[in-house]
Amino acid sequence: MTRFRLTLAQLNPTVGDLRGNAAMARAAWQQGRAAGADMVALPEMFLPGYQCQDLVMKPAFVADCQRVLEELAADCADGPALGIGLPWFEGAELFNIYAVLERGRIGARVVKHHLPNFNVFDEERYFASGDIHGPTAMGPLRLGIPICEDAWHGDICETLAETGAELLLVPNGSPYFRGKREMRLTHMVSRVVETGLPLVYLNMVGGQDDQVFDGGSFVLNPHGRLVVQLPAFEEVIAHVDFTQGPEGWEAEPGEMAHLPDEWELDYRVMVEALRDYLRKSGFARVLLGLSGGIDSALVAVIAADAIGAENVRCVMLPSEYTSTASLEDAAGVARALGCRLDELPIGGPRAAVTEALAPLFVGTEPDLTEENIQSRLRGLMLMALSNKFGEMLLTTGNKSEVAVGYATIYGDMAGGYNPIKDLYKMRVFETCRWRNANHRDWMKGPAGAVIPQRIIDKPPSAELRADQKDEDSLPPYPVLDRILELLVDEDASIAEIVGEGFAPEDVRRVEQLVYTSEYKRFQSAPGARLTRRAFWLDRRYPIVNRWRDRGEE
Repeated sequence: MTRFRLTLAQLNPTVGDLRGNAAMARAAWQQGRAAGADMVALPEMFLPGYQCQDLVMKPAFVADCQRVLEELAADCADGPALGIGLPWFEGAELFNIYAVLERGRIGARVVKHHLPNFNVFDEERYFASGDIHGPTAMGPLRLGIPICEDAWHGDICETLAETGAELLLVPNGSPYFRGKREMRLTHMVSRVVETGLPLVYLNMVGGQDDQVFDGGSFVLNPHGRLVVQLPAFEEVIAHVDFTQGPEGWEAEPGEMAHLPDEWELDYRVMVEALRDYLRKSGFARVLLGLSGGIDSALVAVIAADAIGAENVRCVMLPSEYTSTASLEDAAGVARALGCRLDELPIGGPRAAVTEALAPLFVGTEPDLTEENIQSRLRGLMLMALSNKFGEMLLTTGNKSEVAVGYATIYGDMAGGYNPIKDLYKMRVFETCRWRNANHRDWMKGPAGAVIPQRIIDKPPSAELRADQKDEDSLPPYPVLDRILELLVDEDASIAEIVGEGFAPEDVRRVEQLVYTSEYKRFQSAPGARLTRRAFWLDRRYPIVNRWRDRGEE
């Protein structure tokens, strides 16, 4: 019986670390050679890391990629073929290619045809579209290689099948958003049904800025039967055997990893995004302001799960408006996690600033200005600790607050990363409940109810004035979040949102807050992307914008 062994390297590259990524590819190739593989496959754009954004427009960077590829080909001469993705100049045009290295040289170069230009992708800005290509001879079979987006359209796979492909290998750089796995599987099953060919979907893992590549590579046999499922988020080297029978090639059944539910996936993304952002940018420790509220509590838990509680510093910065319950709750979180908790009262600095401003504020009444001074003093003191001790400051605003600007620029928005930036407030509550009830091996924090129930139950408050509650200035969070989902995530009109039963004055007020807060988001820290409409690359609005949805008025 004729066999073909394909080694899949579901690994975590780092953008710009060409030689480090090549070393990972070389190690995977060595494992494949030891296992008797005919080919070792790495994901799309693995050599430079993904996404490189405008880095690929720098000719010196692309030239360095090509030099490293040639070195890798020479190192991997005696053994299986090695497939790896990178940017490639052909004349004056830049392409996204998948190179096959064989016998010490660069063999086939497959060029991506369909260039995604939506959500976080801007490939038409960087790359030229390649011609539709045929299959590549690989050992005993002919291998079709539709690169990522090419497999989301039927034409490439159809052409490959018509020109003799016997197996489809789809190298990907596919980042997570909620519901993405089902979408991937549906599209790939369609390609299998249309062509009658087995298909290998190979994704990378790891975080890059706001995006997390969630792995979950899989193999489908003809008729769309799932026969190999690799785990989500984990680095894996897997060997898949294909055999040729009377009906063509089929994969032998292999690992069938359990895939988590939506809540675990979202939480894992926030943990992995923070973990890799820190590791890849050179930070080992973090700090955050722990207020006794639910958002900072959740961020503290995510940080502990990402890098261990011993590397997390929590700081309570109380004022005269900080309740005894908040002090107790902050201490309860730090104690449950095993994190360090420092206390830095802001009363003295606030009095000094108030005194300094008094001559200019004479004749005015206290207002939002005085509230923002408190927040900015906290940001100042936290950044001082960050600078002094080399700990990255985490900011803790949820998507609801980020959307409507319920945060102080240069105050509680100060920081280098925001793990919950794409998590609406109601999901914050549910995520806390989920984490209290669940623990996994990949979590470095302790098991159990690490967030006191009182934090989850109490009404949210910024505690910047006496008896303050978030709902004093915002609609109740169940109302606010649904309006925001419709307005931001679904691009619904004001009329459509009102048609769901929301008060017109609430909807228009939220719309106004979203548009006028764009300048804050423009200056905000990056954060983990969980949805298809995360703030940053998924949603790009002008900072100055006078348009408002008035329907047919």
